[in-house]
Amino acid sequence: MDKEQNTTTVEPVVSTTENKLKLNYPQTLKVGIAFGLISLFWAAYDFVIPLLLENAFGLSNTIRGLIMGLDNLLSLFLLPIMGRLSDKSKGKLTSRFGRRTPFIFFGTIAAVVFMVFVPVSAKTQMDSAAETRAFYQSQINDDAFMSATLEGFWEEDNSTKYVDKVYLKNSLEKMGKPTDEASLKAFFTSIRYDEKFESKSGFLGIGGTSYFYDGKALTLQDGKLVDENGSFTNERGIAYSDIKEGNGYYTSFVEAGMTVMVSEKVQEATFKSRQGVSNLALYMVFLLFTLVAMSTFRSPAVALMPDVTPKPLRSQANAIINLCGGIGSALALLVYTIILMFEPITSTHYILIFALCGVLMLALLGLFLWLVKERKLVDKCRQQCEEFGISDEDEEREAFEAEKQAEALLEENEKQAEGNKKIKRDPSKDSARYKLFKFYYDKTPLERAKFRSFILILASIFMWFIGYNAVSSSLSVYCTKALLLSPGTASIINAASMAISAIAFIPVGFLAVKIGRKKSIMLGFALAVVSYILLLLVLNPGEKEIVKAVVFAAFYLIAGFGLIIANVNTFPMVVELAKAEDVGKYTGYYYTATMSAQAITPFLAGLVMDGWGMKYLFAYAGVAVAIAIILMIFVKHGDSKQLSSLKKMSKEEKKQVMLDSMGDAD
Repeated sequence: MDKEQNTTTVEPVVSTTENKLKLNYPQTLKVGIAFGLISLFWAAYDFVIPLLLENAFGLSNTIRGLIMGLDNLLSLFLLPIMGRLSDKSKGKLTSRFGRRTPFIFFGTIAAVVFMVFVPVSAKTQMDSAAETRAFYQSQINDDAFMSATLEGFWEEDNSTKYVDKVYLKNSLEKMGKPTDEASLKAFFTSIRYDEKFESKSGFLGIGGTSYFYDGKALTLQDGKLVDENGSFTNERGIAYSDIKEGNGYYTSFVEAGMTVMVSEKVQEATFKSRQGVSNLALYMVFLLFTLVAMSTFRSPAVALMPDVTPKPLRSQANAIINLCGGIGSALALLVYTIILMFEPITSTHYILIFALCGVLMLALLGLFLWLVKERKLVDKCRQQCEEFGISDEDEEREAFEAEKQAEALLEENEKQAEGNKKIKRDPSKDSARYKLFKFYYDKTPLERAKFRSFILILASIFMWFIGYNAVSSSLSVYCTKALLLSPGTASIINAASMAISAIAFIPVGFLAVKIGRKKSIMLGFALAVVSYILLLLVLNPGEKEIVKAVVFAAFYLIAGFGLIIANVNTFPMVVELAKAEDVGKYTGYYYTATMSAQAITPFLAGLVMDGWGMKYLFAYAGVAVAIAIILMIFVKHGDSKQLSSLKKMSKEEKKQVMLDSMGDAD
């Protein structure tokens, strides 16, 4: 750097007013730009890639989940490595720009270059799949085809794959129709769809509905539909009102199964064709290249926040960072929502989505490089920590002493119960158990306590990501395939969730200050579990579109808000247990937990959905997050020291701390 650069003043990440430690929100927002561009990519990836796999290759939930999981396996290994490499990075680039910034710069450039080729590689197969779908769509008016198809659906062993017989029976009971097995089958196999009959209404059915048959307007007369000639029937003598009712039955009881069947035909065509297999392989290559590039800088970018933020402020800072992530996600959402509103969806739509997202990522990268001077911020944070006596070693000493006293009392009681027999807590150093877990038994009692909490926190994070990612990675397909909503409607639901969630990030950060990180996390988990259970119980594909959209959006929003509370606080709990020189490594551990969950949960959730039905996705997610609550109960360390106990030290206090540390070293 030249002299002019060296004399530039930089706004500190934290500020002090009346000797109190406070977060500098504007500067934290600037640091969060890097996470914003990461979130922009993942928002597009999580929503669009499952749709692309469905529409281009027709993959089942299980195979699609396997592919999404394989992507995450790559990140599982790379994220800890890259976090550690950024911790240890040296050289000219590091001395000038800091440990994390070079990774962010080069990783973003590489990711943008590769990501555009992901939808391009699937273009040929998507065009072929569109032809297959059009063919089967043309067959729904063929009576012989529909009769054989619906007979096959009914005889299928797995009744929820093509037809939900329980939902059908309950619906017919409400209509006063017979519900014995023979009657149910006869009703189901007689359902037909007449594509000449159309109903047009406002968005989600709002604003009234107009009916047409073969392009001609129909009107209501004495509660029945009639055409312009006053006829109640079409040219085949079938009443328009009966056609309307039949089309309604098709939408409620048949369409979801037909969608599954057509996807299976597309998948079959993909794997039977050499060209189809080649297209899938090419797609996977470019996707893996993209994910490698993203993995090179995700851990360094996230580690930058704790690098420049004192430990007690990290929950608040993480809320701001996640707000930046929400802004990045909103940019991606804006792009794909607008583009997916124009139907029918073609390969060009997907190419345009990723191209525009790439441009936005480069713009955010330029803004980050302009506003964030990493080395100066790290130095300023170090000075602030020295002024307030914040160190890596003493954050939880008081809590540990209380725990140690409780353990001593318990040990004393156990000794009395055993007749004052000595209890050995540690195995002999010659034992196999000691040699196997030497890394643990060689730690001090405080280090062991922190290590146990560290493992429990990671396990809890793993389980809540098992539940969360199962839903987020299947959101677009669930909405379009199970609820029969349009891709545009699904993206609007996602947009509403993100918008309201973004508002919640700031109060969530303050919540952790008031009640602590652990309690905040458990509250968030509980909200998610309740919402997932309600989604399982109340949603059916046959409901009106507005009802399905509103109900799903409401409960999905509540679950998302709960998991925002967890997201804001789990990462700070992990890095709370790290030393300054190990923040990148611990960030890698955090992503090991999250990415390993994301590596397996799409496949496992796919098995559940293919085996029992798509709605059981929420049973799977609810159980996983409930386990996360149980694990978090046993966590003892990771909450930060209360801000009220932190005051700026005087010169005499600083000198005493220095003398004490010298004494400890001796």
